[in-house]
Amino acid sequence: MTAEPASSTRHSTPPARIGLVQGTALYTCAILGAGVLVLPGQVASLAGPASLVAWALSALLGVPLAFTFAALASRMPDAGGVATYATRAFGRAAGAIAGWWYFIAVAVGHVVVPLTAGHYLCSAMDLGRGWAPVFGLLILAVSIAANLAGVAVGSRLQIGLALGVAAILTTVIVVAIPQMRGTEFAPFAPAGIGGIGQAVVVLFFAFAGWEAIAHLSGEFRDVRRTLPQATLLTVFIVTVLYLGVAAAVVGTGTYGDPGTDRISLGLIVAGGWGVAASGTIAVAAVVICLGTTHAFMHSVSRLGSALGRDGWAPKALAHENSESVPVVSVLTVGGIGALGHVGSLIFGWQTEDLVLIPAVLVLATYLVGTAAAVRLFSGRDRIVAVIALGFLLLTVPFTGWHIIIPIGMALVIALAAFSARRYSPR
Repeated sequence: MTAEPASSTRHSTPPARIGLVQGTALYTCAILGAGVLVLPGQVASLAGPASLVAWALSALLGVPLAFTFAALASRMPDAGGVATYATRAFGRAAGAIAGWWYFIAVAVGHVVVPLTAGHYLCSAMDLGRGWAPVFGLLILAVSIAANLAGVAVGSRLQIGLALGVAAILTTVIVVAIPQMRGTEFAPFAPAGIGGIGQAVVVLFFAFAGWEAIAHLSGEFRDVRRTLPQATLLTVFIVTVLYLGVAAAVVGTGTYGDPGTDRISLGLIVAGGWGVAASGTIAVAAVVICLGTTHAFMHSVSRLGSALGRDGWAPKALAHENSESVPVVSVLTVGGIGALGHVGSLIFGWQTEDLVLIPAVLVLATYLVGTAAAVRLFSGRDRIVAVIALGFLLLTVPFTGWHIIIPIGMALVIALAAFSARRYSPR
């Protein structure tokens, strides 16, 4: 089944500037977030050496999701991303809800991710936690400036950051090899199947981020060929780096308590090179978090522009400069993130207080996106989408009461749309 595009989603195509290298760099930075710094130690503490099985399973479960979004984006290249797919599958109201879910999720994420790097810097510099929002604001400002500077500057920065992330994680793996001991892999599954299952749930969002590039699909050169190739390359790169780092943590026994888990990668480097663990992990955190922040800023600012274009948000968000940069949208996303950092500075908000907001909103966005693919596709692509949707539904019970966040937002958006229609001039 193929639905006709809604009239609201037709628009002029933006310049096709993203090639295979930049597309892979954007994907890599979107997937390899700050979680890579702490998750290897955390899941090893949950499942022991069997955490490697959890990593492999999580990577495998992420494949149908990755290729479902790649298929959607390559067939319907549009800055609206999931909002566009939902509109074509289920109508305008579903598109508006999905678009706003993701927009708010990433805007809040621009507090969580830079703040994470800020905490690492505070630890390395022996500063109070109150400085973390200041460092977070600086990282956010760099991302805003790079996006406003235009595609050329942003592309070079993204490729450089992706190479930096890959270099950091590769270094950890190489330095760990001489320190690894076979005895660390026994007993293999001290927590049994339950520990592996817990680890898989924790790792679900380590392999999230595939939807981010959907909003940039209209800017890919030869999108039907390049975007799936970038997806395949990213799946390979991310899987190798994640499994390599996880094996390094397990093989060196650098886990077992929250303090160790948080800086396990730094401790591995310190054990091999004698470099201070806190400083090493702080540098890694800044590079990784800046890469993630920049990739998602680039993506969600295009979504904001599409929401304004299609009448789901103020039309000012659709404004672009001569280089096709959605200036108002970039500043809006950055402004929401900045307010969050100010709130953290004044009220003491921490990452653990905020992280579940984007988590449940992204999950809701994934559910709508994969459901749209099930409705719009046929054949093999539809089977892949059904598998992806099934995996996502298994995670819903673990959201607990937080599931009311996307439900509440959906009700507010629907009510606003109804009021706008009722009181608009005839």
